[in-house]
Amino acid sequence: MAVAATLVCIAVYFLAYRFYAGYLSERVFVLDDAVATPAHRQRDDVDYLPTDRRVLFGHHYASITGLSPMLGPAIAVIWGWLPGMIWVVVGAVLVGCVHDFSALVLSVRARGLSVGAIAEGIIGRRAKTMFHIVIFFGIGLAMGVFVSVIATLFRPGFYPQAIFPSFALMAVAMVVGRAVYRGGIAPALPVAAAFVFTLVLVWISAVSDFTTIHWDNRDGWGLVLLAYSFAASVLPVWMLLQPRDFINSLLLYLGVGLMYAGFFVLGPEFSSPALVSNPEGAPPMFPFVFVVIACGAVSGFHGLVSSGTTAKQLDRTRDAKAIGYGGMIGESLLGLMAVLACTAGFSSPEAWQTHYGSWHAANALGSKIGVFIEGGAGFAAALGLPLGLAKALIAVVVVSFALTTLDSATRLLRYNISEMASSLGVEKENRYLTSLLAVAVIAFFAFYKVDGRPVGLALWALFGTTNQLLASLTLLVASIYLLRRGKNFWIAAIPAVAMTLTTIAAMLFNLQRFLEAGQWMLLWVGLLLLLLALGIVAESVFAFARARCLPPVEDLAVFAEG
Repeated sequence: MAVAATLVCIAVYFLAYRFYAGYLSERVFVLDDAVATPAHRQRDDVDYLPTDRRVLFGHHYASITGLSPMLGPAIAVIWGWLPGMIWVVVGAVLVGCVHDFSALVLSVRARGLSVGAIAEGIIGRRAKTMFHIVIFFGIGLAMGVFVSVIATLFRPGFYPQAIFPSFALMAVAMVVGRAVYRGGIAPALPVAAAFVFTLVLVWISAVSDFTTIHWDNRDGWGLVLLAYSFAASVLPVWMLLQPRDFINSLLLYLGVGLMYAGFFVLGPEFSSPALVSNPEGAPPMFPFVFVVIACGAVSGFHGLVSSGTTAKQLDRTRDAKAIGYGGMIGESLLGLMAVLACTAGFSSPEAWQTHYGSWHAANALGSKIGVFIEGGAGFAAALGLPLGLAKALIAVVVVSFALTTLDSATRLLRYNISEMASSLGVEKENRYLTSLLAVAVIAFFAFYKVDGRPVGLALWALFGTTNQLLASLTLLVASIYLLRRGKNFWIAAIPAVAMTLTTIAAMLFNLQRFLEAGQWMLLWVGLLLLLLALGIVAESVFAFARARCLPPVEDLAVFAEG
């Protein structure tokens, strides 16, 4: 059953990219390579830089991936393997891929502006302000969770063998970046050497304790991660972000390829039920399966990456299909693997029940990522790899991509703070100051505790609703844009409405749980986000009504391409 279901999912991905992505590219958004992208028109070699499609795909893929497509499904399988699998696959091709692709194209046509700034031209100034606030909390919450989980994985008893290869990769990436962009060396040789060197470090860490760092200080690791985030935010993209992300993408291709190959060789059966309607202590499956899986199916954070860093590096407009739509399929494949690893990766139904018998059992986020690592490593070991080496490799893949998303997200939060400051009349950005503010926001949520303990799933649930709210709002912006151009706006409007209603329902349920648990900070943040959501939805409805009364235009002034 598990192998057959997976083959059906892969067929859906192929058909969606072959036909639906082509329809969006050719008929709806009408991509044209004759139009210069912001990477060329505004090139500064710091944020704006024309980039080879393969390198940019690696950067984009690594930036959107992070922990979320593994962590979300690793929690959501508490409701069984079927709901998560359906949402990861169908949600991706009909909602998530459309969202990422739309955000990328709109940003390219808006001089590389973020979706928050684009909202001003499409909906209005008030919408832009509210959008920026939602983005501010969304990135802060997400990266706070990432810092917390990575710091846990670094502790003894988890996967400290991933520390040395992950941080060594940063130094290697900077050497590659300087060699390619300052030394003029063709990228193939230094990238290949860096990739092989990274694999050697993974092997050394797996077979020897020599490189393993045993530091059992979760908050200390959190501070190290925040310091890295600050440095990555202020450095030029060519120095760290691009080479690190591309090398990381090769790691991910290898890791995911090994896991899928091992899965098909092993041919396991699901150890979990297909459907668990009422797990003990869990919130209702609807709407929470749609927000717990905050990435892997659809993610508002992806719109920030698409319109934040990727749009500034897109070499040709038509590359948006492979990078925007195709990149989301790549992440969904990882989300699908997380569903398989956390259901078919267990040796028995009893072992699965130990981890997923109740919502309380699923509360430790670090342990849930551990379930993915163990299950994925078990699949890879079916190919003949030593289990210890397989665990080390998958752990490095997980940590490396979490770090990659962390550094990209800090830069995105920096952009967002800069745009908010610009609205207040501060035109010139000090990237060191805005990066410091971004890191401070992330740190607040990373170290936030209730009764001395991390809030775990409560913080993740709040991030999930914020993340999906961002996705629905980005789709609303895209639908109004397409309406004004006289194109098929339903491809964005239908998922936008569905996501908005689902997210608001989850927000209301979250508020009730926060109130009952006395989690006052989360309650007030959640209430603010709900009010912002309702405000932006109201502004969008008014903008949509106005747009229906106006004749179609070739394009909007804010997207002037001349």
